[in-house]
Amino acid sequence: MEKNARVVVLLLLFGLLAVDPLARESAPERDSIQAADLKRDVLVLASDEMNGRLVGTPGNRRAAEFIASRFEELGLRTVEPDSSYLSPIELVQTALLPDTVLTLRWPDTEETVELGDDFYPERFSATGRAQGPAVFTGFGISAPSLAHDDYADGDIDGKVVLTLDHEPEEFNAGSPFDGTRSSEHGRALRKALEAQRRGAVAVLFVADVHNHSSVPTIRAAMGTTWPKTPRRVPRYRPAVWLDQLQIPAVRISPELADRIVRNTGETLKTLAERAEVPGGITPVDLPDVEVALSTSVEVQRLTEYNVLGLVRGNDPDLRNEWLILCAHLDHEGAIGARVFKGADDNASGVAGLLELAEAYALATRAGEPPRRSILFAAWNAEERGLLGAWSYVEKPANPLDRTVAVINMDMIGRNEEVPAHDDRRFRGLEPQFAASNQNAVNILGYSYSTDLRRASETANTEFGLELRFRYDDNSSNLLRRSDHWPFLFKGVPAIFVHTGLHPDYHTERDLPEKLNYDKMTRIVRLVYQLSWDLAQADSRPALN
Repeated sequence: MEKNARVVVLLLLFGLLAVDPLARESAPERDSIQAADLKRDVLVLASDEMNGRLVGTPGNRRAAEFIASRFEELGLRTVEPDSSYLSPIELVQTALLPDTVLTLRWPDTEETVELGDDFYPERFSATGRAQGPAVFTGFGISAPSLAHDDYADGDIDGKVVLTLDHEPEEFNAGSPFDGTRSSEHGRALRKALEAQRRGAVAVLFVADVHNHSSVPTIRAAMGTTWPKTPRRVPRYRPAVWLDQLQIPAVRISPELADRIVRNTGETLKTLAERAEVPGGITPVDLPDVEVALSTSVEVQRLTEYNVLGLVRGNDPDLRNEWLILCAHLDHEGAIGARVFKGADDNASGVAGLLELAEAYALATRAGEPPRRSILFAAWNAEERGLLGAWSYVEKPANPLDRTVAVINMDMIGRNEEVPAHDDRRFRGLEPQFAASNQNAVNILGYSYSTDLRRASETANTEFGLELRFRYDDNSSNLLRRSDHWPFLFKGVPAIFVHTGLHPDYHTERDLPEKLNYDKMTRIVRLVYQLSWDLAQADSRPALN
């Protein structure tokens, strides 16, 4: 071979390696992933017996037990020796009790304000009493990764914190707080936990009136937060969150906040405007006022289950690194004779998860196990706020810094279809026909890890699906609406595989006969190949 030709070949090879850093080999037992098997499991999960798989119902428990039985048949390990595939998660709902009082004390006067007109406890509030001077902490956010700290150089110990809703630069697309979408940093419970960590004895939340000229009255907001008629589906939160909070947290009206801050010579609005400062506000002491409050909240607990199964890696240096493949098992239950069977949402994803588990189990039996370990996770309570996944990341079975990546499958059985008429389910999405998406699958989370995007594209070369990278920065907020999100927030590379919403989404029309099982097969095989590539690679994908 001539010298110039050798140089060209070497450059071409280098280019290929640069594009594809992962070792390429076809995943073993890939052909075991079959449309008939996917359909079989969807029919079970979307059957009348499961009755919509709503959290807290027998149908949900039957679905979890079905998945556990399949893991056992396949010979998957439990995450702990002699434990169960059913991994308990504790959820809580709360009820407001009497004896909730808030009093303001000035040097020359005292005012006890009215529950329901001036304030009410947040649903995550602890039961307790607190008393102390007040301090304004802007948005009450501490986000070191964003170089923002509203508590810097402030003395918070023993004080009652007054904190704004939401986050800075709420309407700025270039905001470090996820642009115009609400970030996790703006979650009120996280703010309360941060205030407690800084030594606060209570938290008062108030509307960010400089950004929102019209806010619901306290009476209206309390009716939503503490409805007199019980909801069909209780509002749950992970117990692991609420158990951490030991201080009262209440919501107050802007008018009450103005009375609390009056001795600063400012109004709530002018103080709120000062909080819109890069890096965070310096806490502002609110002179000559003391806040005393007591809250009384009843906590009701519910134990449900994620379902976890493990294929142990065979590389002694890499087996303690885990790759998580996941899908959520719950759905919306039933209202009388109307059963929300959730065939696409998300029996499709769980069926895919079971096929992936089978492929890895067969490969292991055939003497071709992955180098890294694979955790198969069917999360519960996704429809209630990703609660199963949030519970896991707070108490992971393997440390998150040893979690290489997460691939989440949620709604992988249809073609995306967005109607042109106004429907809040589809806000932020462009109208489109199902026919335009017949070969398409959305990949979300791509903007957080270029490595995972490239790995997805590389794995797809054998399947010819149209991968669409379009929804990470979208007002539909799809990126934060499924179980990969808690992992991304915690710094674990994660992607969401999703064929898209459609008019049957969250209706009783989401039925097994409407799924495209051939397309599902190609998607699940793609996920298998992608996960195999990640499990076998010498290096792990990085976050951007």
